[in-house]
Amino acid sequence: MSRQPPPLIPPLVAVGEDDGLNRLRFRLWQIFITTITVFGTAWCCTLGVVPAILALAVAKHVLVAILVMGLDIYPQYKDERGIRPAG
Repeated sequence: MSRQPPPLIPPLVAVGEDDGLNRLRFRLWQIFITTITVFGTAWCCTLGVVPAILALAVAKHVLVAILVMGLDIYPQYKDERGIRPAG
């Protein structure tokens, strides 16, 4: 019966998520712009059918753009350089 040594301890990785205030400010900005978009669309819907259709088409694109900005898909966000490989 062979004995295996325990696995090696993984290397410590520093995570730089200390931009709490900037993140909060960005999320509040997202909520504010989303609210303005929804209320602006609702107001345009009271003007008639054609302005309502145009407002809904524009609002759809604006809201998707706001959502994609908040997903942080890309590693570069404002002044960040991304994660460098270890070594």
